[in-house]
Amino acid sequence: MSNIYDFTANSLDGKPVSLRDYSGKVLLIVNTASKCGFTPQYEGLEALYQNYRERGLAVLGFPCNQFGAQEPGTADEIGSFCQKNYGVSFPLFEKIDVNGDAAHPLYRWLKSSAKGLLGSEAIKWNFTKFLVDRQGNVIDRFAPTTKPEDLKSNVEALL
Repeated sequence: MSNIYDFTANSLDGKPVSLRDYSGKVLLIVNTASKCGFTPQYEGLEALYQNYRERGLAVLGFPCNQFGAQEPGTADEIGSFCQKNYGVSFPLFEKIDVNGDAAHPLYRWLKSSAKGLLGSEAIKWNFTKFLVDRQGNVIDRFAPTTKPEDLKSNVEALL
């Protein structure tokens, strides 16, 4: 796989979505969870999406239950929680694994394209963020502690 547009992922309602649908957009891809200390970042992610979507930003959320079992819900429960508590309108996808043998191919590619601290590929926790340019190349990886609002200048530079 040469860039992000070669991947497909299932939407939260189980329908296949080609990431080619996001061709030409700047992407912020995040593994999310509803019962995590970082869950309030949904608010910041939604604010980024609202502020920059007209200029070409798409935020893509990938729920994951691999870290402290902090995303135990069904697809309906996840969608309802995100909408009710944070007004999330950006696309959410099916719950996936981001590490291990069952890791989604997209995340295998993201991790090899932008390594973490000390060259590690493994995702360490929920709300790890990957920033992808309009050509489908991973530009940077951000730790869960990086708040979405701290990414404004990085996003603006790619828009």
